[in-house]
Amino acid sequence: MAGQSAAAMEVSQVAELAKRVIGNVELAIVGKRKQLILSLVAWLSGGHILLEDVPGVAKTMLARALARSLGCQFKRVQCTPDLLPSDVTGTSIFNQKESEFEFRAGPVFTQILLADEINRATPRTQASLLEAMAEGRVTVDGKTYSLKPPFLVIATQNPVDHEGTFPLPEAQLDRFLMKFSLGYPSVEEELRMLEMLQRTHPVDTLEAVATADQLVAAQAAIREVHVDPRVQHYLLQVVHQTRHSEHLALGGSPRATIALYRCSQAMAAIRGRSFVLPDDVKKVIPAVMNHRLILRPESRLRKLTTEKILDEILGEIAVPTIHS
Repeated sequence: MAGQSAAAMEVSQVAELAKRVIGNVELAIVGKRKQLILSLVAWLSGGHILLEDVPGVAKTMLARALARSLGCQFKRVQCTPDLLPSDVTGTSIFNQKESEFEFRAGPVFTQILLADEINRATPRTQASLLEAMAEGRVTVDGKTYSLKPPFLVIATQNPVDHEGTFPLPEAQLDRFLMKFSLGYPSVEEELRMLEMLQRTHPVDTLEAVATADQLVAAQAAIREVHVDPRVQHYLLQVVHQTRHSEHLALGGSPRATIALYRCSQAMAAIRGRSFVLPDDVKKVIPAVMNHRLILRPESRLRKLTTEKILDEILGEIAVPTIHS
């Protein structure tokens, strides 16, 4: 199936595609199925991912494994304070032979871009990714270049190392469809990982089990997933409650509402349904909403977290009953 034309795809085929990709990635990465599903949800929804975690928990390997599983081009940028916007987007260089300027594309011209330790780059360089993430294109010297779909940015940041970093502003955090962590493996998972790594890294031997065109077709297919008006109302209630919570200085934006809607459609499709259930919304809410909410200072002093507040909000809202 990896070689077949993917001009159109049924919603029922999205689950089969996701199953193949997940199974393939798990040949190289152990015990991260939940995060892998969220990664696919984000990619199918046309969004981008922020991974906040300590070093060495396979953030880079996840991005590489996804790229290899879909035969997509992969590039990595190691963010440092001296990284310039042109180092990401590319620059125009004078060609003496032709006596004219020619554009040399930067690493953003790929299908999966890993921006490693994004909070080490200056705000100006961080902002150079905004247009690419939001619109799938880059403007250099007044000329606009389109990026080849499916385009996914996976940015990472280390939550324990703050020296020499530039925290992402709220407006840029909101550009990331999802934010989540991979976390440490269990003893059993780490033992299996050691066995897999005995001779070579399994990610280097992964074969493509689908194509980039099929993923693009799947992105179009999830738009056809039905969202019942009662589920839409449930989703809207969650977002609006965050805006009126006494514990939050900033609630979810309309972009958060759209993100929740798209991710719920993708989650339903991955689970083999052509309609969204409230449980699909609940599955994606933490990854979609947590980084978009800002606690009030007094709530922070009371050791409240956005996770706790979201749990409280979900507990207060009646869950609609949807029948297939």
